This record gives sequence, C-alpha cells and structure tokens, in this order.
Amino acid sequence: MSHMVSRVRSLARWTALGGTLVVPSLAFAQNCALCYTQAAGSGSRMIQALRSGIAMLVIPPMLICIGIAIIAYKKNNHFNDEASSDSPESGNN
Repeated sequence: MSHMVSRVRSLARWTALGGTLVVPSLAFAQNCALCYTQAAGSGSRMIQALRSGIAMLVIPPMLICIGIAIIAYKKNNHFNDEASSDSPESGNN
C-alpha cells in the first residue's frame, strides 16, 4: 500500500514540475519599449555584451538554488533514515 502511495506522490510531483516548466510565466519587463529600441539600435558588440550580462545575472542564482535543493534533498533522506531506524517496528530498542 505504501509503495502505491509513494508512486502516486512521485507522479504528482513530476506532473507539477512538468506543468511549471511547460506553462510560460508572464514577464512584463520584456515589453519595455525603451529597452527594446536601445538593444535593437546597438551594434553587435553591445548585443553580445548584453547577452553575457544576462548570463552572468542568471547562472549564479540558478546554481545556488540547485545547490540548496540538493542539500535539502540529502538532509531529508538523512532524517528519514534516522526516523526509520529509531521506530519501534525496526526492533532496535
């Protein structure tokens, strides 16, 4: 029974993750006319610098979030292992 519940929860999590990745979020800042005209009127070096700047602003926070998620996942499993070994059903009294 618990295996079935675990599969349903896992399926629900993957479905939620897939839904958040598929559904586009609204980004209101992309429609700024001043930003658009400035970027469109600049040269190729400026456009490359803008792309590099965007990458520099996106990559570090993304890596930090991934690192925190990995640490939280490992700690969650660590506490689950301790709880199952301390339970009266395991026979370790």
